[in-house]
Amino acid sequence: MPDTTDIADTRCYHCGNPVPRGAPWSITLDDACHPLCCPGCEAVAHAIVDGGLSSYYRFRTELPERPEDHDAARAETWVVFDDAGLQEQFVHPERDDSGRVHATLAVDGITCAACAWLIEHRLNALEGIATSAVNLTHHRVRVSWDPTAVKLSRILAEMAAIGYRSQPWEPDEAQARLQREERMTVRRLIIAAVGMAQVMMFSIPIYMTGPGEISEDFLALFHWLSFALATPVVFFSALPFFRNAARDLRTRVLGMDVPVSLAIGGAYLASGFAVISGQGEVYFDSVAMFTFFLLFGRYVEARARRRSGHNGNAMAGALPASAVRLTDAGEERILPAGELHAGDRVLIKPGHSVPADGVIEEGESSLDESMLTGETLPVIRRCGDTVTGGSHNVESPLVVRVTHAGRDTRVSGIVDLTDRAFASRPRLAQMAARMAHLFVLRLLFVALGVAIVWWFIDPSRVLWVTLSVLVVTCPCALALATPTALTAGHGQLRRRGVLVTRADAIEALSQVDRVILDKTGTLTTGHMSLVATRPLGDLTAEHARSLAAALEARSEHPIARAFRPYRDGCPQAQQITSLPGKGLEGRLDDRRWRLGRPDFAAPERSTTTPDTGQWLLLAEEGEPRCWFRLQDRVREDAAETVAALDALGLEVELLSGDTPGAAEDLARKLGITTWRGGASPEDKLARIREGQAAGERVAMVGDGINDVPVLAGADVAIAMNGATDLARTSADAILLSPHLSRIPEAIALCRATRRVMRQNMLWSVIYNASAMPLAAIGIVPPWLAAIGMSASSLVVVGNALRLNRFRHRSTDSSALTATASTEVNP
Repeated sequence: MPDTTDIADTRCYHCGNPVPRGAPWSITLDDACHPLCCPGCEAVAHAIVDGGLSSYYRFRTELPERPEDHDAARAETWVVFDDAGLQEQFVHPERDDSGRVHATLAVDGITCAACAWLIEHRLNALEGIATSAVNLTHHRVRVSWDPTAVKLSRILAEMAAIGYRSQPWEPDEAQARLQREERMTVRRLIIAAVGMAQVMMFSIPIYMTGPGEISEDFLALFHWLSFALATPVVFFSALPFFRNAARDLRTRVLGMDVPVSLAIGGAYLASGFAVISGQGEVYFDSVAMFTFFLLFGRYVEARARRRSGHNGNAMAGALPASAVRLTDAGEERILPAGELHAGDRVLIKPGHSVPADGVIEEGESSLDESMLTGETLPVIRRCGDTVTGGSHNVESPLVVRVTHAGRDTRVSGIVDLTDRAFASRPRLAQMAARMAHLFVLRLLFVALGVAIVWWFIDPSRVLWVTLSVLVVTCPCALALATPTALTAGHGQLRRRGVLVTRADAIEALSQVDRVILDKTGTLTTGHMSLVATRPLGDLTAEHARSLAAALEARSEHPIARAFRPYRDGCPQAQQITSLPGKGLEGRLDDRRWRLGRPDFAAPERSTTTPDTGQWLLLAEEGEPRCWFRLQDRVREDAAETVAALDALGLEVELLSGDTPGAAEDLARKLGITTWRGGASPEDKLARIREGQAAGERVAMVGDGINDVPVLAGADVAIAMNGATDLARTSADAILLSPHLSRIPEAIALCRATRRVMRQNMLWSVIYNASAMPLAAIGIVPPWLAAIGMSASSLVVVGNALRLNRFRHRSTDSSALTATASTEVNP
């Protein structure tokens, strides 16, 4: 702490005002201790630094205004996060150009689904909030809002007002906070375990002996020792339950900790009164046992959720902290990876991770992309190939030209889409959350009724019977029924290379009846090659290819790749327009040229393709000038995928914009009986609507811009790993792996997840329905109630964890280990 006794004009490091002589407030940053002028500035400074946002002080351009009173100091705790420079690090615009922004906040104090409901309910009630979604696994909330209608400080203040302090989420700080919470939970668990064991040691002689076999002095001694041992269990180990219950009562939302706190607090106070007064029953053993089992159940549940969500946390920290940038002179400069920009050249040494998305300019090596795609074998990358930030260089050094860095990388996009997945919940999850919320209120009324009845039957048993009812019917299992299963399902899908971007996609996928597959880029690799050129008239083949390359120069469609080798020296096309599913139109030398389907390129001419296969027609002012034949390689596991979907009882259909001949040829090779070629995006959407009108739930798999309307109209939209950004935005799930076999695996896994959720809910309802009457009639003692409640929660968690061992019988190891040279488009 700095000595400011003799420095009257020392300035506050936070607000810039003079620091009083001898002021004890300070903040340590970059191994230097800085003085602060008041407790308010100290609270704000520590909130910023502890939140992992110390760069605010390094890069700020002006000092904030100093608060004049205590209320202003409290307000500044949140107002500081409205600083535009600070927000650049964690507030990002939405991808839909709506003008809204979003941020992910780390939240303290989340314990169950009721907490998530309360946070979302309060935030969504604020004007300007578009969506808010709590991630129970990682204790995060993703908020999307209109910055012109509500400020971030208002959101943070609202969170604090309902008992959930939050701050911008940073992976390193979040991981450190979770580790601190886990260490504290272990300490509480150890105290509860020791206290329970010792209290039971003094209670067993009382249970095992008859009346009068223990002297009154020893009986009193045992009771006082139990009192002393149970006290730290109640006031330290059980402290989170009381805090959460007070928060729930303050916000008028009854969570599970309300009956828990009533049970623990009531038993402890009644037992303490009995020891002091010498009259009544003592329940210290039940208090210690209930606290221990409840803590142990929550600890196991939290560990299970964190383990299932480990890949998500690992993904958030996949990008390395530093990078080696090459100067124009070829010199190596080490700098933070966050300071890279598009166009920089970086050196990636063997054993190092790729710091940003880019294109290889020099070298050839194998890259481990398992964290991104779920594939176990490294893939070979050469000059001209794209690499994804977060992948690991295995063999040789590479020089990469950065295309996307920081928040624009694919890894960051995956993390953002993962958080977006929690913006909605399956119907079963919503129903379970509502049931758990309403059950607590009803439980309290039931407990009150039981107490009144037993008061007339046997007043001496009122307390322990009521405690048993509160404990044994605590809806912990019901609240955990769906979140644990969803977390395990998400984790398994992610490990298998399927990224779910909307949580309700799991339930929708489990109920799919028909899977419609696009052809180019889906059943085929999408790497088109030009295999034949047939000019018509006096147009040469070379000139025809140059004209086609000019029209395709700005296109992202896979067909455009076939003409990339012919772009050198091609003319500049003007007024290029794309008609999805039909082709391209543009002007060259003041002439209108079209390239695409024959009925589009030359609508007034009757034309037929020269041969079987995929043909495009180049036409000038409606006159056919050249035919191009394209060839695309069928994915190696396409036939296997179709067979696996058939085995799952699903109808498989091919719906392609290519010529009917090409679609028929591919359908015959893959064993698809229902197919259609020459379909425009409108035709595809109409086909989906037709299936939905017949009562079918339709899943659509596609990758291109022309698939966007169809993806949006399907019950479930799946985008391929090489899909366009627009297609990914419209998708409910994205394949991170190039293997189509992940689709039947994902559907089977979603069915298993839904089955586990239903099993968990059924078990929870049966348990509570059977345990409540047994406790109400006095058969279940408090200690057995504690064991039963904890056991029911562990059954639910254990059942959900079975999803981590899920294996789909149709999984073919040859598909999972397909050639290491397989392309993976980020």
